[in-house]
Amino acid sequence: MLKKISGLILYIFSFCIYLHAQPKPKKVRVQKVQVPSVQTIYDNIDYVPEIKTIEFFNTKKEQSIPILTLGSDDRLILKFDDLRTGSKNIYYTFQHCNGDWEPTNITQLDYIDGFTYDRINQYRNAANTYQKYIHYEIIFPNSMVAMPKLSGNYLLKVYEDGDESRLLFTRRFYVLNTKMALQAQIVPSNNVTLRRSNQKINFTVQSSGIIIQNPYQDIRIQILQNRRYDVAKWTRRPVFIKNDLLTYNDINSNDFAGGNEFTFFDTRSLLLKSQKVYQITRDSLFYVTLFADAVKPLTEGYTFTFDENGKFFIRNQDGVAQNRDADYAWVDFALKTAQPFTSGNVYVQGLFNQYQKNETNKMIYNAETRQYTLKMLLKQGVYDYNYSIIDNNGKLVDSNFLNGSYFDTDNDYQLFVYYRQPGLRFEELVAFAELNSSKTPRTRE
Repeated sequence: MLKKISGLILYIFSFCIYLHAQPKPKKVRVQKVQVPSVQTIYDNIDYVPEIKTIEFFNTKKEQSIPILTLGSDDRLILKFDDLRTGSKNIYYTFQHCNGDWEPTNITQLDYIDGFTYDRINQYRNAANTYQKYIHYEIIFPNSMVAMPKLSGNYLLKVYEDGDESRLLFTRRFYVLNTKMALQAQIVPSNNVTLRRSNQKINFTVQSSGIIIQNPYQDIRIQILQNRRYDVAKWTRRPVFIKNDLLTYNDINSNDFAGGNEFTFFDTRSLLLKSQKVYQITRDSLFYVTLFADAVKPLTEGYTFTFDENGKFFIRNQDGVAQNRDADYAWVDFALKTAQPFTSGNVYVQGLFNQYQKNETNKMIYNAETRQYTLKMLLKQGVYDYNYSIIDNNGKLVDSNFLNGSYFDTDNDYQLFVYYRQPGLRFEELVAFAELNSSKTPRTRE
């Protein structure tokens, strides 16, 4: 018995010596993947595809235009999701720009009191979702970053690891210093052939005692339709000048195609199908197939439907904390057409992607099914969208080919009045107005 035990001990000892003599495997270091450095584009740009569902608005109204008024208690809220694993060191800052979104040559110390940047420390992991993500939020001005001192346009930069060149995304916002009064109205086009399809914006600016030396050069106004910069119009020349009142109603200016109501889909619940949803399935993630859209014959004319003029709202009827328990789903879009468009590519656009034009919202034509198709990963909610044809140079060709253009269409218009005082190094934003083409308030919430 002792002989067997001694043999066993000798065997174990010899085996240990053998293992110790074997070369040890080298430790593999997991390299941290960094966001690459990029050149800043002064527009609403998403630089990292894994950053999703960016919301940025005034806290007084969800999905409102991000604008602050000097001397007020206005605040902006920024929300977004990061689908990458692990928390990151994410910061934000902002930069002053002129009305045409070119950076001014004034330093941050001229328009920021206190810290010029801040880290986003408020974040939570997604709960009970198939798609894992981290939800980030920040509200400013706050104790770290104060209200900007100067009015005008600003570009919000969100970046990683304290390096402003490693941008995650950028968003435009405004700071208003009300010095002038602005009144506007929407009327049919003066062009007889466009009276049923176009909406014209006439307006007046009252300088309220400010002496404007040259109103043709010192003041300019930008008008957006549904917050789209690709259809924006600029106006410099008033038709009439009477004392401190400037009238802008030139018969050939500020005509916008009315378009038609936005198409929308509803994924507030991934357990039940809504009106626009054809099918919902689940594998590792949810998959939502929408009913295919088709070009509407012009003979059908205008038909009113509820929409939010391009906005989107994150909602989750299957949970309780929509910011972090709303799940993501692959949403399949389809557009029927017998032949592909030769004038450009088709993109799915809305405020949910800031009308950007990139590979994530570019549709592909399938000759067999005679459809343009696209799959997008989107968070639960209600989304307005439309289809736009964009040429190879990135220029908008047509965003009304699907349903035509009508004066009756419900649209929002935003007017920004910029004033450059003689000798001043930047343009001030001195008046702002938002008006709607419909007299009846409309909502789908």
